[in-house]
Amino acid sequence: MEPPLLSRSMNAHRFGGGRPRVSDRRCADAIFSVLRTGGPWAALNATDLCPKSTAYDRFREWVAAGVFLKRWQVGVERFDELKGIDWDWLRMDGAMTRAPLGGKKTGPNPTDRGKAGVKRSLLTEGHGVPIGVAMDGANRRDMKLARATIERIVVARPEPTEEQPQGMCLDKGADDDEVRATLRAFGFTAHIRSRGEEAKEIAREAGTRARRWVVERSHSWLHRFRRLLIRWEKKPEHYLAFLHVACGVIALRAAGLFG
Repeated sequence: MEPPLLSRSMNAHRFGGGRPRVSDRRCADAIFSVLRTGGPWAALNATDLCPKSTAYDRFREWVAAGVFLKRWQVGVERFDELKGIDWDWLRMDGAMTRAPLGGKKTGPNPTDRGKAGVKRSLLTEGHGVPIGVAMDGANRRDMKLARATIERIVVARPEPTEEQPQGMCLDKGADDDEVRATLRAFGFTAHIRSRGEEAKEIAREAGTRARRWVVERSHSWLHRFRRLLIRWEKKPEHYLAFLHVACGVIALRAAGLFG
């Protein structure tokens, strides 16, 4: 897991000495271990990867440089080259997780007795590869995150046309005039399940149907990275960075480039 687009490090020691810098590869492996296992940073001290302080310092350095966002973008671009992004049917949905330590962009979770939580809004292309993500407090309604999620699409989006429209599938929580107006502004064709409609699909034109389970499956893929099950990071940019790493891995796996 070699992070791309890293700047070359310079020896800051006044005499050019000091301890050798731990390799980026080892630090990246340590960060991925924290993401995958959900263990604390301190658990790295019991491994042969690198000390927790080194991994965490490098993590903060890369967060500030936008490395994890760039890695996700590279993963989606590689998927597009090898498999092709399906822009015909996009899906967006939100998911809530606990945030016991609080911090910015957290809020009372209405499904967890008002305890602190975070909501992520995920946008996927037709195969389920994440192409946009936004986060806010758990009390933030999905409809309020629609614009932010679309604006965070990490690759260039082709212009929709009458011959090739781009459908956006959402659940009944987004059945709102504001959401429909937002989707129209971005050129999407809205396919939203109406309130009170239990098991009826909205899109049935030309034998197609809006399969919202695709984005729900992608949320499940994200939950396999146990650090995302509970937000332990007080800084929202740190939790978002872990989301970016996970989204990048999903994209690379879908492209057949990650074991």
